[in-house]
Amino acid sequence: MPTYGLRSIAAGAPYEAGRIGDMEPLEEPWLRGPIAGVHPFLMPVLYAFQQAREELARYTEGLSGERIWAAPHGFASVGFHIRHMAGSTRRLTAYLLARELTEKELAAAGREKEAGATREELLADLDAAFGEAEAVVRKLDPGRLAEPRAVGRKRLPTTAIGLVTHIAEHTQRHTGQAISAAQWARVAEPR
Repeated sequence: MPTYGLRSIAAGAPYEAGRIGDMEPLEEPWLRGPIAGVHPFLMPVLYAFQQAREELARYTEGLSGERIWAAPHGFASVGFHIRHMAGSTRRLTAYLLARELTEKELAAAGREKEAGATREELLADLDAAFGEAEAVVRKLDPGRLAEPRAVGRKRLPTTAIGLVTHIAEHTQRHTGQAISAAQWARVAEPR
């Protein structure tokens, strides 16, 4: 099984869906200890990314492209949730960096429900988006987390820590929805 860039963020060792070689399954990322060089206020978002990587790899294993994009009972597909997590992580990270979205980023948001990408392509893009955001989070100055930020065209007010927190909780929300969609897709007839 490919690892999709899965890695132990605490130890730096490669592993696959919660396992390192023949060792017992790992605890959830937040129970693996502090992440060296990362402020405790910033660790939760990195833990959220790692948990999403592992759980999505596990729960989507063996799903065909048809099942990845199935929308049983009108619920959003697994593919949508994974693509949306990647795109929203990139968009929210742009706001964290205090920059406006590009036309390309805005256009990508409108295409999140379009079927076509394989499980492997979706997970690889999600891993890349998480990697990009992780690099930004690791460089954040904890003394500046209360600085104001603006979100969207309406420039809604928040702070740097508000964005970091939302990126983490949004990731976990859609991870759970993707897992539920994967379970539905396994038992529902394709449409």
